[in-house]
Amino acid sequence: MNSLLKKNLVGVLVDGIDRFGATDMVLEAARQGRSLAVSAIAVHGVMTGVLDPAHRYRLNHLDLVVADGQPVRWALNLLHAVGLRYRVYGPNLTAEVLTRAAPEQIPVYFYGSTQEVIDLLCARLRQKFPGLRIAGAEPSRFGRIDAKTADGIAARIRASGARIVFVGLGCPRQEVWAYEFRDRLKMPILAVGAAFPFLAGTLRQAPTWMQDRGFEWLFRLYMEPRRLWRRYLLLSPAYILLVLCQWLGFRFCIEGEEPVSEILYG
Repeated sequence: MNSLLKKNLVGVLVDGIDRFGATDMVLEAARQGRSLAVSAIAVHGVMTGVLDPAHRYRLNHLDLVVADGQPVRWALNLLHAVGLRYRVYGPNLTAEVLTRAAPEQIPVYFYGSTQEVIDLLCARLRQKFPGLRIAGAEPSRFGRIDAKTADGIAARIRASGARIVFVGLGCPRQEVWAYEFRDRLKMPILAVGAAFPFLAGTLRQAPTWMQDRGFEWLFRLYMEPRRLWRRYLLLSPAYILLVLCQWLGFRFCIEGEEPVSEILYG
């Protein structure tokens, strides 16, 4: 873990690194067969760490946490002058890693979402990335699992020959998964949120102009109002207020409460 990359954003450590630097780290870990827990987080992900000390502990003990959302990138640039020109968008990070993994014949595994999405995702990726080795894929169990079940999942992934795992369980379940499975798998784990349905074509993405200007949240709220209204109408204003407080000199503690490891998601 490179502590020089990590910046305190309202108590959550986010890495000032771009998509290409993150991909370099993932591929190097895959070649060496070592753990690297990665999460691409937006405002909602940051706020889960702010509001839950146990989850803040998890986020701050992942190896790499990248700025998926534009407001996260803007805040890093404002508070720490990291100079990030673009956000590290989960679907783009996924595509970049696959682009480079395919010619090296590095096998990948997909865990999460539904069977329908997983099937469409794998079919599309095989067309888009010729030579891509998909070692396996399985949908989420959509609930908590015990340590024995988690060990079984990890054993299947290891037995598949995979050297990189992509996880699409949604925030904060996927970060819990990455934190808990890191030592079980000993390979890079990328928690990439909605990348699965976006790349599978089952969920519409906001137009590029909306993404670039930070209005993706408005598009997603329009698409899924009942699921997302609390996230965007309550948490986003709170995030803006906290970032302003930090800009004015308020210090946010990065310490959290070590979580109970038996609480797992699958």
